[in-house]
Amino acid sequence: MKILAVNWRDIRHPETGGAEVHLHEILSHLVRWGHEATQLSSGWPGAAAEETIDGVRILRGGRWYDANLSLPLLARRLLRREPFDVVIEDINKLPFFMPLYTGVPVLPVIPHLFGTTVFREANALIGSYVWLMEQFIPVVFRAQRFMVISPSTRDDLARRGIGAGRIDVVLCGLDHRRYRDLGLPRFEQPTIVHLGRLRRYKSVEVAMRAMKTVRARVPGARLLIVGDGPHRPALERYASGLGMEGAIGFTGYLGGEELTELLNRSHVLFNASPKEGWGLTVVEANACGVPVVASDRPGLRDSVVDGETGFLVPYGDAEAFGNRAADLLGGETLWRSMSARAIERVSTLTWERCARETGALLEAAAGGGR
Repeated sequence: MKILAVNWRDIRHPETGGAEVHLHEILSHLVRWGHEATQLSSGWPGAAAEETIDGVRILRGGRWYDANLSLPLLARRLLRREPFDVVIEDINKLPFFMPLYTGVPVLPVIPHLFGTTVFREANALIGSYVWLMEQFIPVVFRAQRFMVISPSTRDDLARRGIGAGRIDVVLCGLDHRRYRDLGLPRFEQPTIVHLGRLRRYKSVEVAMRAMKTVRARVPGARLLIVGDGPHRPALERYASGLGMEGAIGFTGYLGGEELTELLNRSHVLFNASPKEGWGLTVVEANACGVPVVASDRPGLRDSVVDGETGFLVPYGDAEAFGNRAADLLGGETLWRSMSARAIERVSTLTWERCARETGALLEAAAGGGR
């Protein structure tokens, strides 16, 4: 197949996240198996207009603020110049509504939709625009099948009026070469990690408040906030106001073996988000033997096996987060059992399996016969 993918960002974008990793892993695997893949994404200052990454041709145009308007127009021109068999529209910020721009078959891929949670991150004007654009998805994509990354996103689409028979769930994979059990000793100091881009809607403040409960039961425990983002200055001020000297630290962005080693030496991961498409950081931590305490909310309900690979607690309940983390930090038998179960569970989550299942959906969308 010759595949065109349209996504807001590509894997080299300075603010790339789980959705970009997901799409790039799929495309790069498909290229290895003999398909052709081109990805069209927005640019940023200093970005090359075109480059090839892991065999995937990346074309960039527009900027983050106009991507949902500029990229469909660029895609339409590209589709007129080159023959493509199928288009992947990755809807992880705003829909591009590609069926309005081309007659080439389109497979919409949805990590998650914001719904009203967008107002936790954006102002009222931008939030209303995102919310409104999502309302048109069932209308514009009325002839397409959908691929989603979790049962929670499937259920969200079904509530919006899309028949469950048109929605295929393909779970994310995991880079097992990077995220793995290294057999390292854990930190002597009980260590909880929060991992991810620092944005307002991620509710990192809940994880920070939970440390009061944790330290009341496990003196000397600490929370390391790993990652960077626009909300970091506000979080640093918030941490200072909590008055827990030495309990909360910020590492900034960590990548590669440095992150893997940190996870291998930590004890628990917090994810306090109100909504995720899947929760990639959850399974990354699990692969390193780290149990998770997470919000009992969409996406996280799919990536955390409650009572086996971690605990799910009510969203926003800092005391519940703290008590569950303290249970793990203070109970060696419980921690070892969950750590072993976490490693076992994620062993089936591979990018090869994810790419093969996605490839089958693309072939079906393109008409099959290949």
